[in-house]
Amino acid sequence: MKKILYEDYMKLFISIFFGLSMSLTATAQDNIYPAKANTGIFFIINARIHVGNGTVIEKGTIKVEKSKITAVGENIPIPVDDIKVFDAKGQDVYPGLILPVTDLGLKEIALSVRGSNDFLELGDLNPGVRAIVAYNTDSKIINVLKANGILLACVTPQGGSISGSSSVVQLDAWNWEDAAYKIDNAIHVNLPSFVAKRSRSGSPPAVDPTKESLNKIEEIKSFFRQAKAYLETSAPKETNTKFEAVKGLFDKKQKLFVHGNQVKQILFGIDFAKEFGFEVVVVGGSESFMVADLLKENNIPVILHELHDLPAMEDDDVDQPYKTPAVLQKAGVLFALNDEHEESRYRNLMFNAGTAAAFGLTKEQALQAITLNSAKILGIDDRTGSIEVGKDANIIISKGDILDMKSSILTRAFIQGREVSLENKQTQLYERYMTKYGLK
Repeated sequence: MKKILYEDYMKLFISIFFGLSMSLTATAQDNIYPAKANTGIFFIINARIHVGNGTVIEKGTIKVEKSKITAVGENIPIPVDDIKVFDAKGQDVYPGLILPVTDLGLKEIALSVRGSNDFLELGDLNPGVRAIVAYNTDSKIINVLKANGILLACVTPQGGSISGSSSVVQLDAWNWEDAAYKIDNAIHVNLPSFVAKRSRSGSPPAVDPTKESLNKIEEIKSFFRQAKAYLETSAPKETNTKFEAVKGLFDKKQKLFVHGNQVKQILFGIDFAKEFGFEVVVVGGSESFMVADLLKENNIPVILHELHDLPAMEDDDVDQPYKTPAVLQKAGVLFALNDEHEESRYRNLMFNAGTAAAFGLTKEQALQAITLNSAKILGIDDRTGSIEVGKDANIIISKGDILDMKSSILTRAFIQGREVSLENKQTQLYERYMTKYGLK
């Protein structure tokens, strides 16, 4: 009797296992794969071209040879031979959008499914952690972002005081080696908060938060001081992998991305730049509008995280997050916009820019904050961020204003000259149920 029950249970288990496997396979987007390299020449004609540097060409042409843009402007001759031409009449053409700080490809189902996450490590000082080697090109989120015009992203580790190094990837690849656009471009430091955290009972904290935060910052500084001394030693007795991992900060091959929203955190970011000579970028920066002139004076760029959010301080204007980009623009601070909300999974990047355009920026300035400005901050503006001769053909075409949630409908996207698929799990479900209910 036991043997029969055991065999029955095993049959049931196997049937369920294979049923789940088939179900997962059927929804795994296996038919969406990277495009082949462009080996020829094509033109985009009759386009309203938003170059990305503030310039707009009302009826322009773009010539692409293989992966590069080789001509942009009006009255560009098109050969009569068998040349591929994309007519963008009535449509707008933009540089591919850039997500400047994200856990894309490192975090799939937030914290609820640990097996799908690889965005942080144990320990406090992890400069040797490299996000690029953990980047998952099969993430289902990637195809959704491409369909919204986001073609490049800077995948970033999290956790601890020093999280490790980020890398820029393009979103049409078989593996992380194919995806790599700029490897290990920045080291990320998380500065402690100077705001006291109250207990659930409402009682004040047992430890002075300011003193605790200052001690933590001193620990981080001590690490960099030791690293500097080690790297200046001609022949160290032993190899220190943690110190070796930050060598790029000292020889300016990497930037230091300092994560913090408070003015005190931003000031310490400036202090890092002064003491160590690092190229510092403030990430977060919700209170950056208070020290905009100081940021400009010290040439510190800002990546603004939270645009669709409440103000940081009780006395701030309720719409202050929306106005902060305009304050930084007026002060001459180089800044980029980001979207880190778990709910939107980063696809509202362009609509954050649209909000900024409604609160003080021009539309071209807002576009620049998610294209060329991001490229400059990430150190890839020599290759992308604008539609200019010599740059990679990272281009999107939209039927409407890309910054407007209502009219933005992407029709085509190109990464390094390859026309990439805009299909994703959401479009597949749309087609499925349109067919099911006879609406197609």
